[in-house]
Parts: sequence; structure tokens; C-alpha cells
Amino acid sequence: METIFNQKTVDGLTDRINQLNTTNNAQWGKMNAYQMLKHCTLSEEMFQGKRQYKRLFMGKLFGRMALNGILKDDKPMKKNQPTHPEFKIKGNGNFETEKAKWIDLLNGYNGFSNTNFVHPFFGKMTKEEIGKYIFKHTDHHLRQFGK
Repeated sequence: METIFNQKTVDGLTDRINQLNTTNNAQWGKMNAYQMLKHCTLSEEMFQGKRQYKRLFMGKLFGRMALNGILKDDKPMKKNQPTHPEFKIKGNGNFETEKAKWIDLLNGYNGFSNTNFVHPFFGKMTKEEIGKYIFKHTDHHLRQFGK
């Protein structure tokens, strides 16, 4: 299974991100291309310890089971998955700046050290789980916009 901790994986994702533009339309979901970029940069900042979010009650009940379902195989994440309320982006911003920020954040995993990470829905995650999940989440949103 691919992981964000493999530079070839990061390079492939970066190539796909660089193909995005403001005219790309979502093949599912409600976000526009900028909102997807912002959603993903907030996610990367959370995993890297730059942002923290309150643990969700439903996550305490079902988070581990959901994570295991996502990481059990190489299949892409299912469409229209629920998201944490603070990751639901409204409005627009600077598309190119957000795209560059996401790429920089993805390249920042080569020195990852957030070993006590607790996801607001999934709970405590190992480095291996984080690496696989971030790849799947990134791939999911790139596929959402046809990349």
C-alpha cells in the first residue's frame, strides 16, 4: 500500500496536484477546487501538529472501525465520506497559493515526528496508519477533481 513517507509517492501526488486548475469541477461532493485545496492543507497541518481539533463523540464510538475499513486494502476511499465540521470550507481564496502550500506540506512528511497524533475522528494513529491514510485522502480528493 502506498504511503506519504515514500518520496516517489509524494512526487506522483505532486504531479497530479500541479495539473489542477480553477476550472476543474468536482465529479462528486460539494467542494469547488479551491475549497478542496484548503480542506487538504488544513488536514496536512493537523497531521503535522500545526493545528488541533476537538475529538468528536462519534469518532470515539466508531473511529477505529472506520479507519480499519479505509486502510484494510488498496481500494480508493469511497465517495462522499463525512468530514469534520471544521474541514468544510466555504468561499474562495488564492488557488495557486493554496496549491503550493499543499505541495510544501506533503513534502514536509520526510521529517515527520508527530508520534502522539490523535485524529479527531479516528483517534490515536500509528505512523504507518498516518502514512497510508494521507496517501488515500490525497488520492481521493485528486480523483474527485479528475486528477
